[in-house]
Amino acid sequence: MEWLKELYSWNYLLSVSLTGWLLAQILKTIINFFLIGHFDLERMWGSGGMPSSHSATVCALVIAAGRTAGTHSATFALAFVLAIIVMYDAMGVRRETGEQAKILNRMLTDWMEAEAERTPILADKKLKEMVGHTPFEVLGGAIVGIAVGFVIPIF
Repeated sequence: MEWLKELYSWNYLLSVSLTGWLLAQILKTIINFFLIGHFDLERMWGSGGMPSSHSATVCALVIAAGRTAGTHSATFALAFVLAIIVMYDAMGVRRETGEQAKILNRMLTDWMEAEAERTPILADKKLKEMVGHTPFEVLGGAIVGIAVGFVIPIF
């Protein structure tokens, strides 16, 4: 227990944020295992999926900042604005990027079947499709982050 106290007292905001990220990534890997039926280690560090580790990270930061510096502080305000931007971006631009990647990958697959002999260098090229999040995945990450922010005591 003493090493936990040392870890979190070193830089509370950073430690709580990283704990939120780690917990979300572990949950994402476990949930993915149950959904697809096999263990995919890439989910441990990959973006996209349930819950959003980006949301968990920034929401844990918001709660930690509010608990340590107060909700009227500049630290809390910065963390809150950052959280809004990150979560909005995850559901907007990054999600659309993933949807476009699905379409482009399908087009490339169809095209490569016909052109494989002439352009072998492109045969294995695939765009990453799991980039953004649905609103439900962002909400799941926010819940994880908020819980982490409240559960970890201030040392």
